[in-house]
Amino acid sequence: MDAADLRSSSDVFLRIIEESGFAGGWHWVFATGEQRWSPGFFRLLGLDPVRNAASYDLLLDLVHPEDRSRLATPGDVVQGHVIPTALLRLIRPNGELRILSVLSELRVSPEGRPLALSGVALDVTDRERLRQMQAAEQRRRQALYLSSYATTYSMGVDLLHQFPVEVARVHGPSLQEINLDPFVMIVPGEREAFRDRAWDLHDRRLHFQGTAHERLANGEVWHFRIVGVPLWDEAGRYLGRAGVKYPIHESGAPVHATGTRGDSRLRHALEQAVRGHHLRAARGLLDWSMMRLAEASGLSLSTVRRLEVNAEAQGARSLHKAIAALRAGGIRFITLDDGTLAVSKS
Repeated sequence: MDAADLRSSSDVFLRIIEESGFAGGWHWVFATGEQRWSPGFFRLLGLDPVRNAASYDLLLDLVHPEDRSRLATPGDVVQGHVIPTALLRLIRPNGELRILSVLSELRVSPEGRPLALSGVALDVTDRERLRQMQAAEQRRRQALYLSSYATTYSMGVDLLHQFPVEVARVHGPSLQEINLDPFVMIVPGEREAFRDRAWDLHDRRLHFQGTAHERLANGEVWHFRIVGVPLWDEAGRYLGRAGVKYPIHESGAPVHATGTRGDSRLRHALEQAVRGHHLRAARGLLDWSMMRLAEASGLSLSTVRRLEVNAEAQGARSLHKAIAALRAGGIRFITLDDGTLAVSKS
C-alpha cells in the first residue's frame, strides 16, 4: 500500500489511519500563500501545530538530505513542476527516521497556470502494521453485509463486479457467479427487466438507481435499493462504476445502510453525476452569481463557466470543488429512484 491507494479508501479507514499517525495531508494556495496541514500531517512529521506553522519549506527541511531531490523545490512547484509520487526518508525533530510514501497533485487553471498544490503522505515504515490495519478495514466492510445486508461494490471496464465474499454467504450463489452476473440475486420475476434497464443505462454511461426483491440463502425475500454510478478519471476516461446496495422497508425508508455512504470512490462517482444544469440550478437557489461560486470554491470564473456548459472533463477535480462550495452553502444533490438528480436547499 502507498499514498496513491488512499484515493480509493473509505472515509472510515482514512480517519483511522490519520488518527493513528500513519497519514496526513497538506494544501498550498499560490496566489495567497496560504498553507494548511491536517492534524495527522503534523503528527506524521513529529511536529506541534501550536509551535509550528504549515510550510512546504519545513517539510523539505525534515526530508533526509539524500532524498530531497525526490520532492520538487518550492520554486519548481509554483512554476508547475511537481513530482507526482515519491518514496523518501524523513527525520523527525527527535531524530526518529520514518519512510514516507508521498503523493503530490497540482491544480492549474484552464489556461495551464499553476494555482495550488495538494499532497498526502503515508508512513510506510511499518508496512506489516499497515497491512494489518488494511486487513481489519476489509473485515469491517465484509462484516457490514452480514449484519446489515448493505455494501458498496464496483465494476471495472471488463464488466466484472467486485462484491465482498459475505454477499455470497448471505444470498447463496458463489462469489464468482455474483461478480459475473449480480442480477442472479434478484427474484426471477423481476430479474430480466431489472437487468435490461441496468445494462441499457450502463451502455449510455448514465446513473442507475432502482429497487428489486432479492432472495437470501435462508429463503427470505428482502427489498433492496441498488445504485450504480459511472466513474471517470480527471481526463474524462471511463473507469467503470461504483455502487451501493442496501435493504429498504416497503415504505421506501432504508433499513440500515450505515457505513456504505462513507466510501470515497462511491461519493466521488455520485458527485460526477452533477452536470452544468444542476450547478446553475444550485446557484439559483442560493442566489449566487458565477463569480460568487468561483470565489467560494477557489476556482477561476472561466472554470465555473466551463463547468456550467459541460466543457470540463466529467472527472475534473474542479467539479468536486464547486460541489463542495455549494454544499457548504446549503445545497443538497438528491438521487431519485428513476436516476434523476434533484437539487434542493436545506
